[in-house]
Amino acid sequence: MDIKEDDLTGPEILDLLNEHLRNMYEWSPPESVHALDVSRLRSPDITFWTAWQNGLLMGCGALKAMGPTQGEVKSMRTPTARRGQGAGRRMLEHIVAVAHSRGYEGLSLETGSQSGFEAARTLYESFGFERCGPFGDYVEDPNSVFMRLRLR
Repeated sequence: MDIKEDDLTGPEILDLLNEHLRNMYEWSPPESVHALDVSRLRSPDITFWTAWQNGLLMGCGALKAMGPTQGEVKSMRTPTARRGQGAGRRMLEHIVAVAHSRGYEGLSLETGSQSGFEAARTLYESFGFERCGPFGDYVEDPNSVFMRLRLR
């Protein structure tokens, strides 16, 4: 699987991000959706990657800088038709490795509390992410699960 930094212009990634946003609004009330649209993912503090295998888009993920020592995992997504093939795990490995290389002390993330997010929570826990309280601009929300991974 090839992971590369992405400029968010290809039709495959735009389709995947639209699928991602649609699902977030299906699974969570609007006030609890924290997924970023393409324009917000192009922010200079966000690095965005796509994973490819044999010319097929397998998934995406992003890392948002939250200061000199912290990062936030954003926009982890695998196309519905390609789930269970290891793309999410490979992308998260890549994001954690980049965070280490940047000297980050920790990574945080927000995901949903609903059953549709169970696979994502299980993946994050398998990497050592632990539940924590809200961070950054997030507030306590029964529809959100906040997680943190200490890197040092």
